[in-house]
Amino acid sequence: MLVYTKMIVSCGNLKLQLPATLRSLSTLSPKIETRRKRNELFDNEKKRQRAAVGRIEKIEVKYLGLTEDVTLVMNKFISTPYNCAQHISESVRNTAALAEVNGVPWDMHSPLVEACDLKLLMTSTPDKQAVNRAFWRTCSLMLGAVAENAFKDDIAVHLHSFPAPNLRSGSFVHDICLGFNDWQPTTAELQSLSALFVQLSQKKIPIERLEVKEDLALEMFQDNPYKSMQIPDIAKNNNSNVVLYRMGEHIEISKGPMVGNTSHIGKCTIASIHKLSTDEIGTLYRFQGVALPAGLLLNHFAYGILEERAKKFNSSIWVPNKITEDTDDHVAAAVN
Repeated sequence: MLVYTKMIVSCGNLKLQLPATLRSLSTLSPKIETRRKRNELFDNEKKRQRAAVGRIEKIEVKYLGLTEDVTLVMNKFISTPYNCAQHISESVRNTAALAEVNGVPWDMHSPLVEACDLKLLMTSTPDKQAVNRAFWRTCSLMLGAVAENAFKDDIAVHLHSFPAPNLRSGSFVHDICLGFNDWQPTTAELQSLSALFVQLSQKKIPIERLEVKEDLALEMFQDNPYKSMQIPDIAKNNNSNVVLYRMGEHIEISKGPMVGNTSHIGKCTIASIHKLSTDEIGTLYRFQGVALPAGLLLNHFAYGILEERAKKFNSSIWVPNKITEDTDDHVAAAVN
């Protein structure tokens, strides 16, 4: 049995993916097998939750548009804000990055649970910090996906977590263990990572949300020692549930929300990677990047200033063995 994959070209510690070749399933790496099992569990749980809905109930969704309001009749626990956008117009469907349901930020692909008022927010929506935070958070999610896929198969990549979005910091962040203690990425390696990030944003991959029980989350992330330690604490504070996000085959833990798909990210750069040495869990690397929403134009000089700022160490709060993403009451000091 054959599977379509990509030719791998090495660049230092990184691997670049170039189309296209075929190889036997028997040669799949442990990384690919782990990803496959995680996605299988995600799909099975998604199907189980859909089947548990039972008889379909109709709800009224009042779309509060810029020029007029529209009342839609949708399916409870099944229809999403994205489905609503499909009924409104192609332009709204393509540009809506985040929803607001009864005033609460809501993922575009997360089912509606009751009759509600619905607003659809674009990345250009003024005075909506929720969109900016969702955009920044999605960039961190994508950064983790890039890191998981960029390194050679013999390098153990374990994602730790990413801090809450902080636009004033000048960069989005993901803390990652790479299994070695002394890596100084070259300019070429940073450029390779940036290229992979750009490729990901151009694919318009939907970002799914799924809430699962603690035991299933532990099974999905049993290969990651950091997630295995973090999940019980997360579940304890969320009625034994853990919120997952999936982008393509990449699955991560986050409170969310995220933007609807990767195409909302425009120009982007992986600007720097800083070493974090800790007594508790050893060495991590803080990946930092900067990005603009799709459609937002900025001249080369101005964007260069953003890139230089993003190279500086982002001192966002970090807590060993805990997910700090979206925690507003941090108590630990930043790692220096």
